[in-house]
Amino acid sequence: MARTIEAYVDDRGHLHTSPSTAVVADIAAILGRVGDEGGLTSGVAALILEKREAIEKAFADFDKLTANGGEVIDASDRLRWKASGDKSL
Repeated sequence: MARTIEAYVDDRGHLHTSPSTAVVADIAAILGRVGDEGGLTSGVAALILEKREAIEKAFADFDKLTANGGEVIDASDRLRWKASGDKSL
């Protein structure tokens, strides 16, 4: 007899038994082939999901740093700044 199940669908239309496997499949599809014959793709996708909080923090930091254009200094400016003791940058 037919019965109802809970399933999750990834962006390609494949059914999964958990939300995490559906999201990992989506991330793997976005990444494309990683490693020889694409054998690392799902592992990398699973790591991205597992490390999501740290990755989102890194992107938030990046967005803050680039939002105002930032100030670019060359190596000589960095040395001069370090020597002056001015830490306002």
